[in-house]
Amino acid sequence: MTLVHLSDLHFGTENLACLEAIQHFCQIQRPEVIVVSGDLTQRARSKQFISCKAFLDSLSCPYFVVAGNHDIPLFHLWRRLFRPFAGYQKYFAALEPVLETEHFYLIGLNSIRPYYHSKGAISQSQIARVKQCLQYAPQNKLKLVVSHQPFITQYSKHHRHDAPRLARAAIAQWQDYDLFAVLHGHLHQIACYDLKQEYNLDCAQPIFSLLAGTATSTRHYQQQANSFNVVLKNGCIQHYVFDPLRAEFLLHVPPLLSSVL
Repeated sequence: MTLVHLSDLHFGTENLACLEAIQHFCQIQRPEVIVVSGDLTQRARSKQFISCKAFLDSLSCPYFVVAGNHDIPLFHLWRRLFRPFAGYQKYFAALEPVLETEHFYLIGLNSIRPYYHSKGAISQSQIARVKQCLQYAPQNKLKLVVSHQPFITQYSKHHRHDAPRLARAAIAQWQDYDLFAVLHGHLHQIACYDLKQEYNLDCAQPIFSLLAGTATSTRHYQQQANSFNVVLKNGCIQHYVFDPLRAEFLLHVPPLLSSVL
């Protein structure tokens, strides 16, 4: 069984061909769960949330979502400051869900703060909460934390400073509990980094920072193609990139992929 990792759907700017290709992919592959690591909408409007939810429901698979910085109001300052997640929660409820499936254990981490435009932030209390979840998670399942902003951004030209300030401290506290990976989006590119190496940690096994590109949006950075990730139950990571000529997502190993795989 597999986990499909989508991100940055940006409904309001969606590419219909990508939506249909993902629907077809899920009909054939029947994933165990679909994870969406934020930016479900372009401008946090009700119509966009409704369209996104209808699309996810159409995949006929359990799905697990967290909010992105585009999922809170941008121009309506009162709502941004005092009710930033009202629209998101109306349609997707919990900001930091936890979900256990047959082969995966998922922990949501809300890295969005209304006083930042795109930078992520996490608190000590959030780090402690995730640590507690990891402590009591089943030992026979892949443990995954899901947040929008990546913990590794120094390789990005446009979002170099968007990583949460306490990212390294978080991984240092989680490393002893068999965390397999943290799943992110935000940068609109696929990449995989070993946080053990990046942070010079002494944990026994790699902890991956897995980034998905925009799965469905026409908003591309540096001509990056639409893409998503697949995680197999044995921990194998695959990347799929949209081929507009064939109108489908094809298995691909991008040149920017780090050497950890």
